[in-house]
Amino acid sequence: MTEQERIQQLRSQLHEHNHRYYVLNQPIISDQEFDLMMHELQDLEARHPELYDANSPTMRVGSDITKEFKQVKHKYPMLSLANTYSEQDVAEWYNQVSRGLEGEPFEVCCEMKYDGLSISLTYEHGRLTQAVTRGDGVQGDDVTANVKTIRSIPLVLQPGLGWPDEFEIRGEILMPWESFNRLNAEREDIGEQPFANPRNAASGTLKSQDSRVVAERGLDAYLYYIPTPSIVSKDGVADTGHYESLEEARKWGFKISEGMRKTHSLQEIFDFINYWDTERKNLPVATDGIVLKVNLQRQQRHLGYTAKSPRWAIAYKFKAERVCTRLQEVTYQVGRTGAITPVANMETVQLAGTRVHRATLNNEDFIRSFDLHEGDWVFVEKGGEIIPKIVGVDESRRDPSAQPVRFITHCPECGAELRRVDGEAAHYCPNDTGCPPQIKGRIEHFIARKAMNIDSLGPETVDTYYERGLIENIADLYTLTPDQLNYEGNREKSARKIVAAIEASKQVPFERVVFALGIRMVGEQTAKILARHFKSIEALRNATVEQLTEVDGVGGIIAVNIVDYFRNPKNIEIVDRLISYGLQMQLSEQQQTQHSTLLEGKSIVISGVFTHHSRDEYKEIIEQNGGKNVGSISSKTSFILAGDNMGPSKLEKAQKLGIQIINEDEFLAMLS
Repeated sequence: MTEQERIQQLRSQLHEHNHRYYVLNQPIISDQEFDLMMHELQDLEARHPELYDANSPTMRVGSDITKEFKQVKHKYPMLSLANTYSEQDVAEWYNQVSRGLEGEPFEVCCEMKYDGLSISLTYEHGRLTQAVTRGDGVQGDDVTANVKTIRSIPLVLQPGLGWPDEFEIRGEILMPWESFNRLNAEREDIGEQPFANPRNAASGTLKSQDSRVVAERGLDAYLYYIPTPSIVSKDGVADTGHYESLEEARKWGFKISEGMRKTHSLQEIFDFINYWDTERKNLPVATDGIVLKVNLQRQQRHLGYTAKSPRWAIAYKFKAERVCTRLQEVTYQVGRTGAITPVANMETVQLAGTRVHRATLNNEDFIRSFDLHEGDWVFVEKGGEIIPKIVGVDESRRDPSAQPVRFITHCPECGAELRRVDGEAAHYCPNDTGCPPQIKGRIEHFIARKAMNIDSLGPETVDTYYERGLIENIADLYTLTPDQLNYEGNREKSARKIVAAIEASKQVPFERVVFALGIRMVGEQTAKILARHFKSIEALRNATVEQLTEVDGVGGIIAVNIVDYFRNPKNIEIVDRLISYGLQMQLSEQQQTQHSTLLEGKSIVISGVFTHHSRDEYKEIIEQNGGKNVGSISSKTSFILAGDNMGPSKLEKAQKLGIQIINEDEFLAMLS
């Protein structure tokens, strides 16, 4: 696999993992694995600036925003923290802080890193007025009504305790282990899928449309940060400590961690980490690490921020807990794209607070790397405290007569012979139009929010319609009638709503239709590139591999996948039916005429937080006017579009290279 193809593969995989983590609450890899993939992509993109993609996962942070809630812009951005997994990295951060403060003594506040959902609470005149999720860091969802049901969050502060007339306090919404175990037991009793971990359960609960559900599930909250100074020194300068601010907040009635400690040396930090690495297992809530923050707010301001995280804070992630259990059998799952995932079914064991009996084995190479045998005793960890994963085999306990685990040769669902593409690790079922999990998976992809956005349908409904023989492919959705869906006689209103949503999807723009088709490795951004280049489905499906690879951002593997898709007679039939049903199969006249050449030939870097438009909107505007979005500053950069809180490193580099910096008002004036 070439580096260009690896970049495309990593972008596609990271987009999928972001979607699973922030939207579906169904992560399948650990935080550490995600970070390693992200770092690999960053390194590859640095070596290949010509493959710049404004929508690369390296250009954004994850978002938990959902359309069911009103979006609110944060007064101060909610940045994520840089992650580290070793004491060596902690020491390097500590030394960087010391250099940044030019040897001035400093304290570090050590806190537990709770594994929940970040929240920002605003109080005015002692009353809770707004609760907003982190979202994308710039804006989040207003979940005030739901948060008011959480008993550990005060709705009204007692007078006379010294709290400011208006302030913001941030923390984490959590589901305690006790509530989590009770909820999963209830879900299993009624045949529903249990939540994978307390974070997923807390996130799903807080985004419920019924605040009564939130109240019943027993959420909790710990508060850990006040972004504005709560205490001012005698000379009027805000120089209070983070630790001291939280101790004040504790007096006001907020739930602050009892495990917080102020340290004065690197050894004290290591002592804190080592103590809680074991003791955290006795806590009533899930934790996945330690957060380290320079204590004095004056020193925090001096150290400043990078583009995505503060320099004065870092998160240390605990090493995963490990147990040993017996492998009972290996089964195989078929994904939407036909990828075959082997799964280890094991004797149930307690691990990191939950009972575990299954773990992914990734692919055939993964199985061979452990020389896995039937009945082996295997070591299991929870990567990032979430997904169980086999990390080793105790060969000393292996039965001498045990046989090696052999990867299957045929699809367990439809019987088709599996294929493995050169340069890829996974096996695939090629029967994409006749294999039930692939058919249902493609329909679920088609109706998703970022595709056709048919929000009245869901995976369970798709499964029901498929089993009843109402739909066998995505085109069949447009033949459904209310009478077919109202088969029990009491769902007429719901049936009409579903049919209306399907009808409304005919107005979804062409680039999203291309994405919705589910062509292998054609993600959201690639679909947009293809739509803008070829402008119609006719031109796209008649394109050759050579013509496709000429498009910036489309590699050889993706080009072959596109050609193969349109060679399949069943896919051609489906696309023809979609055309006949009236879906948008070409760029609209407005899309084709709204582009200008005002920024043609210009490479533009965006940095900071903006007022008039979001960063994504500015990237769209740049592309519409012929410009190119780039992520890093170089001598080829035309100018920097800068908002508030521009990254100090970018500012320094721009000044060094003499790159022009313009604000958003100047930029908009330039275009008009």
